[in-house]
Amino acid sequence: MVNPLKKHYINLDNQELSINSEDTYKNLKIKRQLLKDRQSRILVMSLLLAALLFTVFFGTLENPFKYTFSKIGNRFDHRILFIIWALFTGLTIQFSLIQLFRLERFSFTKAYKYILASTFFLVATSIAPSMREIYPFYFWIHKITAVLFFVFLALSMGPFLKFVSKENPRLRKVILVWTIIVLGGVIFWALMYGNAGIFELWGFASTLVFLLYLSLTLFEEQIVKQSVKLLRGEHDLNLGIESIFVNWEKILKNNNKKS
Repeated sequence: MVNPLKKHYINLDNQELSINSEDTYKNLKIKRQLLKDRQSRILVMSLLLAALLFTVFFGTLENPFKYTFSKIGNRFDHRILFIIWALFTGLTIQFSLIQLFRLERFSFTKAYKYILASTFFLVATSIAPSMREIYPFYFWIHKITAVLFFVFLALSMGPFLKFVSKENPRLRKVILVWTIIVLGGVIFWALMYGNAGIFELWGFASTLVFLLYLSLTLFEEQIVKQSVKLLRGEHDLNLGIESIFVNWEKILKNNNKKS
């Protein structure tokens, strides 16, 4: 009779990987999800960091205390760059939020539609010229789509942040503080300098930093929760972690190549 607690070993590039024969198949599913979450976290945070740097770069091409993003894009020779920035930043925010929705199993269907709409309106804002004296019609299209971008972004993020605060009470104060920082900063700079780029720069940059924080925290929580299930029977935590994130990653890659 085979001892259910007996450990078997798979030889992988001259390395031994310990697997509990009792729950190999159950753990395999968890390990696959762990690797997927880890890869998603790296991708999301890389995109958010790139969008943050791109936003700071574009917003400071000209004096942000005098020129809005749209004026930088339309009144100077940066129109194509403005459209690329809007497309990249909008898609990054959209992708990051959708990944967080799925991670937290947030099932509010309208939030997905709202975030898609916000990306559309951000790109539309960058495409519509904001030069009132030359294109009065497109100027108002630009203004309307800009407002709609912020409205739909708030409609998608608001319910999600409320959901996360309810599911993770320890994050409630942090989320509240970050919300005040983002909105309070936008209002403060808008009152100080009026229609200038500094309030846009603050709004986008602080939102991206906030999403970076949420991504780091929520992905880390999920990875820790799943890892605890797998490492309960491990006498050496370092070897257990290595078996998840090093050895099993190699196994899955080899299996994918064979298939």
